[in-house]
Amino acid sequence: MNKRRGNKRRGRAIAVTGLGAITPLGSGRQEVWQGFLSGRSGIGPVESFDTSAYNVHVGAEVKGFDPQPYFRRLESSAVGRASQLAVAAARQALDDADLEDADFEKDGLDPFRCGVAMGTTSGEPLEVEHFNDLRAVAGLAEYGGELMTRYPSHVIAAHIAAELGFAGPNTMIPAACAAGNYAMGHAFEVLSSGRADLMLAGGADAFSRITYTGFARLGAIAPDVCRPFDRQRQGMIPGEGAAVLVLEPLDRARARGAHIYALITGYGLSCDAHHMTAAHPEGSGAVRAMEEALRSSGRRADEVSYVSAHGTGTPTNDRLESRAVARVFGERSSVVPMSSVKSMIGHTMGAASAIEGLVCAMAVADDRIPPTINFQEPDPECAVDCVANQARSLDVQVAMSNAYAFGGNNASVIFEKPSAH
Repeated sequence: MNKRRGNKRRGRAIAVTGLGAITPLGSGRQEVWQGFLSGRSGIGPVESFDTSAYNVHVGAEVKGFDPQPYFRRLESSAVGRASQLAVAAARQALDDADLEDADFEKDGLDPFRCGVAMGTTSGEPLEVEHFNDLRAVAGLAEYGGELMTRYPSHVIAAHIAAELGFAGPNTMIPAACAAGNYAMGHAFEVLSSGRADLMLAGGADAFSRITYTGFARLGAIAPDVCRPFDRQRQGMIPGEGAAVLVLEPLDRARARGAHIYALITGYGLSCDAHHMTAAHPEGSGAVRAMEEALRSSGRRADEVSYVSAHGTGTPTNDRLESRAVARVFGERSSVVPMSSVKSMIGHTMGAASAIEGLVCAMAVADDRIPPTINFQEPDPECAVDCVANQARSLDVQVAMSNAYAFGGNNASVIFEKPSAH
């Protein structure tokens, strides 16, 4: 068990004061959180494209999303779907933080000290699909230069900044399925170093044929549901969505009387450097990310109340994640609650750990933790308490969010109750 105690970095704390999300379970902090607690599933037959050529047909899509109400400066139709989802989540988060529309003068903010850090897996893949479809029918002459302004992944963070008038640090981190945690870690550093007064941090990805085809060819998509940590698990379910957290220094948040959901007090990053898609067979990268997150926050493993698992539902990922958690938590690894919301919303790619950051912040604030649904049969190789099928009330003092991605990118983030500081 990790016994490391506090260090000189202990005491750094960044407040989470606003939460926004667009997910297959719905829109906005309250609807999404209640969906998770009720164990509702957002997984169903794919509707956005024809899957008859595939041997799998389910996904986790955002249904009925209208981006227009969230856009006031940009034209919603002029940006890609991932940007639409991201801007919507960002506006929700600002509104939730009582900073809606970023009235800089009223809130005492300098727009040049308000920044954005976002993560993604695929950027705007629907733009490439549209380009290819049009080229196949009409040729390149019928397609203008808009691909170059709509496709690159950095435009997601840029569109948030342009829509909200944020002129400070702006970073896009395409670190695959761990990208949201990477973005939160980066925002944490920007704020801790005094380079900004407010940061929006999160992730966004859109459902696409490109992503779906890739995972289908890998044989990684489950035929029906996602059942993390279950002995009969058969794979992940591709999804889409966005989540954004408003982050600001604790003293500033308290001075303006903001509602503080939780504090981010540390994070850890690592790279397996092992394989393009497979994790290290002993989960060593995941272990290092968790240990560094604990070290940087000054916490011990036995102080963690809840772990938000990466929990994709693939046979390999869940086994290796369970093994890594066992190495860090020791005897507590079988009793510390560790649930996967991917069982309800699928794998939302670059948005996944951002949404799971919202889950951790709400678990700390609400003292409830969401379940892992679809769980039926325990797996001896996944000896964890996955909070099977029913939400649980628990005094959540410290929560850890874990995310592990292709390329061996691993990221863990620590959330704590504000009363601890």
